[in-house]
Amino acid sequence: MTAEQTTSPAPAPQNPSETALPDDGAPHDPYLWLESVEGDEALAWVRARNAEVADTLEVADEFAATERAIREVLDSDAKIPEVSKIGDRYYNFWRDAQHERGLWRRTTLDSYRTDDPEWETVLDLDALAAAEGESWVWHGASVLRPTPEQLAAGEPWRHALVELSPGGSDADVTREFDLVEKRFVAPEDGGFHRAEAKGSLGWIDTDTVYVFTDFGEGTLTPSGYPRVVKRWTRGTPLDAAVTVYEGTDEDMYISAWRSHTPGFERDFVHRSKAFYSDELYLAERTGTPEQRLTKIDVPDSAEVGVRREWMLVELRDDWTVGGTTYRAGSLLAARFDDFLAGDRGFTVLFEPTATTSLAGATWTRHHLVVNVLDDVKNRLHVLTPPEAAAPGGGGTAVGQDTADSPWVRSEIPGLPELGTVAVGAVDPVDTDDLWLVTTDYLTPTTLSLLSLGERPGDAGAPEVVKSNPAFFDADGMTVAQHFATSDDGTRVPYFVVGRADLVAGAGDGGTGTAPTLLYGYGGFEISLTPAYSGALGRAWLSRGGVYVVANIRGGGEYGPAWHQAALKANRHRAYEDFAAVARDLVARGITTHEHLGMEGRSNGGLLAGNMLTQYPELFGAVIVGVPLLDMRRYTQLLAGASWAAEYGDPDDPEQWEFIRTFSPYHLFDAEREYPPVLFTTSTKDDRVHPGHARKLAAKMLGEGKDVTYYENIEGGHGGAANNAQAAHMAAVHYRFLAERLG
Repeated sequence: MTAEQTTSPAPAPQNPSETALPDDGAPHDPYLWLESVEGDEALAWVRARNAEVADTLEVADEFAATERAIREVLDSDAKIPEVSKIGDRYYNFWRDAQHERGLWRRTTLDSYRTDDPEWETVLDLDALAAAEGESWVWHGASVLRPTPEQLAAGEPWRHALVELSPGGSDADVTREFDLVEKRFVAPEDGGFHRAEAKGSLGWIDTDTVYVFTDFGEGTLTPSGYPRVVKRWTRGTPLDAAVTVYEGTDEDMYISAWRSHTPGFERDFVHRSKAFYSDELYLAERTGTPEQRLTKIDVPDSAEVGVRREWMLVELRDDWTVGGTTYRAGSLLAARFDDFLAGDRGFTVLFEPTATTSLAGATWTRHHLVVNVLDDVKNRLHVLTPPEAAAPGGGGTAVGQDTADSPWVRSEIPGLPELGTVAVGAVDPVDTDDLWLVTTDYLTPTTLSLLSLGERPGDAGAPEVVKSNPAFFDADGMTVAQHFATSDDGTRVPYFVVGRADLVAGAGDGGTGTAPTLLYGYGGFEISLTPAYSGALGRAWLSRGGVYVVANIRGGGEYGPAWHQAALKANRHRAYEDFAAVARDLVARGITTHEHLGMEGRSNGGLLAGNMLTQYPELFGAVIVGVPLLDMRRYTQLLAGASWAAEYGDPDDPEQWEFIRTFSPYHLFDAEREYPPVLFTTSTKDDRVHPGHARKLAAKMLGEGKDVTYYENIEGGHGGAANNAQAAHMAAVHYRFLAERLG
């Protein structure tokens, strides 16, 4: 199929018995029946669309070559195996061509440092899936830390809770696993087992867990998440578990956990009322089955973390307390027990500027590592609290704590100036060692091990432990950062990646025609930072394509204010920012609108839907992935109700008036010309309903528009359940772009 050819228009699907909307005042929707996720008629429509993809995009010789190239990257044994320290072993979950579902495995640090570590298999998901006849997808595991007394007695790290999803959905099961015997502990043998639902289990001690899940009618929130958390004792039925906290019908998610740091064991209940509105409670035993709950008295919009004697508060809004006003985006520290006793003195560990925001904070045994974004480039600072900042160490004072003893700031040497830098504690209870990950668009990811030392300024140079191979030839390629000007004058950063001559463009008013893929997200305070992708490099950059990432409002690149600038009635600003970047690429002579494609997924799929329906003249092709599109019904579909804080409530007539201005399903106009569009989603996505993509695709096909639709039957919100599916899905994307953009 050439770039000029289009798919054959499909007749508008009709199923009169299922087309009426509930009596909620919304207009008649002839495509409502496509919301029946696994209905016979809906799946027949899906399979027909998938067959069209097989008969067009997938028959090209280039498709098979692209799929193989991407699969080689995903299955490569040379990739860095990410590890987590559990006791004296380092655990990794790994997927490759021989292990499509994956292996949970472990090794020693000495072996991990070698080029060919000796791995011991702990759990083989492929074998488990075959034995149980279930398409299990790994969702992770939590391991109970033995008490100091147990460790002193030589007891091993044994008790794990493994979470597995059927087909990749958000709903999963939790099953207790014995790390010594490498087997699941059956319920009849006293093992903990949570049936499939959205929720989890969390260790309290060897015989007790917190459980938050579907307990039956009335125990889930409108978003389908747990509304009740209970304490469950080994060997007793689930219905005997004792209620710890019960949220309201309006809440989003209720959970609980125990901090197992020796000497600072504490229990907490977390109440998520909505995105950006949370309450944290200290839960204390009273000698009765009930627990006394004490609310941590901070703004509901703040994020709170407690580690050893310290409480950290990250602000989303300005907060005036104790006679001082702290700015939104700041990170504050206070001694937790003093705060509970009424003290409201804080140390400001970070305060944002016009170009900086807080990207994260990571504790080690004696230090806090603060990760800062400065114009979307990472900078790391090591902050040492007063009790660990011994005299004679390096560093400079950071504010004052309540005892007039300062925290101390020091730097980590030898870090790259550009690209993304991320850190993670190796074992925050016992050591000051850090995993250090560095990457950018053209430099393969490197994993280093860094010891900070106990005192400020003791950090040595990072020790490179693993590096990803170069999956494509980046010679002659470059990365540039530019800034576009949005409609309201806001400066919007974006990165451009590709061959140096293409990235340079042809100057103002130039006629560069490089096929260009523009990617964006712009929501939920999520930042897009540079990262190496072997698949992108092989399938796009190496074939003369240019890749662009837009850091639009709605994201977190410049902190809470950058996110809040595009909430609800101001959603249009995110789309104006993205359109400004698209225009800037053409003005710089990098590409033309005919050769410019864009892609977005999830919230970015809503972005893509709005680019398609509001700015069709800016693009030669659009990819809309696992999207929200029908904003009239989004709160009634799966987890949609949990996002009302981001987009607004369509059941409120006043809010619907602004929501309808960014609802692509309603903005589609049969009389308008639209660029070719590819919709992708997953039948197993139980977060963003596949009906969004199905319905707009069907509506556009019914009007004879150039629409390609592909739905993976497995995969969940990630779109794929294994490497083979991921490679296939990516090949569909890149083949579509290659044919449409030239």
